[in-house]
Amino acid sequence: MIFVWKGSVLPKLLFRLVLLFLMAVAITVFNGVVFDIKIQLNPAPFTLFGIALAIFLGFKNSTSYDRFWEARKLWGALVFTARSLTRQAQSLSLYDKNSKEVIHFVDLIIVFSYVFKHQLRFTDPYQDIEQRLGTALAERLKPVIYKPVMLLKEMGLWIKTARAEGKLDAISAANIDNNLNELSHILTGCERIANTPIPYTYKVLLHRTVYIYCFLLPFGFVDSLGWMMPVIITFIAYTFVALEAVADELEDPFGIEPNDLALNAMCHVIEDSLLELTEREVIVRHLPESYIRD
Repeated sequence: MIFVWKGSVLPKLLFRLVLLFLMAVAITVFNGVVFDIKIQLNPAPFTLFGIALAIFLGFKNSTSYDRFWEARKLWGALVFTARSLTRQAQSLSLYDKNSKEVIHFVDLIIVFSYVFKHQLRFTDPYQDIEQRLGTALAERLKPVIYKPVMLLKEMGLWIKTARAEGKLDAISAANIDNNLNELSHILTGCERIANTPIPYTYKVLLHRTVYIYCFLLPFGFVDSLGWMMPVIITFIAYTFVALEAVADELEDPFGIEPNDLALNAMCHVIEDSLLELTEREVIVRHLPESYIRD
């Protein structure tokens, strides 16, 4: 784990840490003297302030991880609800379990997951819609802003059509509609996380405090640590700066950074499991490729 590079925040921080290390070396060479002025800082305040800073960083990390974990639970609920809707369409309706009507409804669920992912990442879902539902619907959804909501409407119209054709009774239609409401709940929950970041002023305050603290550290320990000071200071700085960087990554769990949610993989899980339920050929994917986030 010491030498792990992929998935670590170290590549993003390396330049800053090298800069701090070189500055600490220079301070050691000149024994903390800047422009003929000896900057004397007592290590004691750094110890007390470091504890307070660690508490604030811990709070931010806890808040960021709560957002990350809530997003993961919502996407887990999406997998559960997608499978439940497929089972209900097959078992509660009077359509043949693998009829074109049921297949169309299941494809709407699959495309919903992909379009949902694209909305959270602000990417274009056209290709995924066209590939699974055809060009006509893809063109119709192209100008729509909230495409997942429109797909929920399409699923609701499917229930209405099934009721009109006598293929679905009122109780079964209500049960399926409850799961559509659950999809709407999941969609709204993820939008809340994506559209409500941690207050910017709090992030700026913490960021400035961390970096000022790290760049003042060498002056406080140059006399007591000698030539070991640059190494120890860089390690301490790495701890604080890396904690802040990890919190920043986890704050937005829907991105494409290494520590964000593997939304592609979860979309593939939904698609593959629903294809199996409707006895269609499953897309074969190698496991590492299924976890690509971009």
